[in-house]
Amino acid sequence: MKAAGTLALMGCLIAAVEPKLYTRCKLAKIFSRAGLDNYRGFSLGNWICMAYYESHYNTTAQTDLEDGSTDYGIFQINSYTWCRRAKLQEKNHCHVACSALITDDLTDAIICAKKIVKETDGMNYW
Repeated sequence: MKAAGTLALMGCLIAAVEPKLYTRCKLAKIFSRAGLDNYRGFSLGNWICMAYYESHYNTTAQTDLEDGSTDYGIFQINSYTWCRRAKLQEKNHCHVACSALITDDLTDAIICAKKIVKETDGMNYW
């Protein structure tokens, strides 16, 4: 009985970390509804291409960098400047936990990406 319960729990945990891979068309719909089309002069195509080249449309993508920071989510937003990891004190300009950038709900990632584009050199940040 304990073994069955343990297996069920493991199945839930494994399912929880499965990456969400969006299609280009689904992302275009989400990005358009979020107001990314022509945001700060960048077309919907710019955003779609950037998401593809940064994460291959993978919401759970994480890349550890040589400086000790990590890039998170579909836009590969960096932990040093833009989000907060649990143990480290980063700048957190987006006022968001890095873990919020690797969920299927792209709201926090989109808000943060807009902030990055607005406060930096546009998409040249990436």
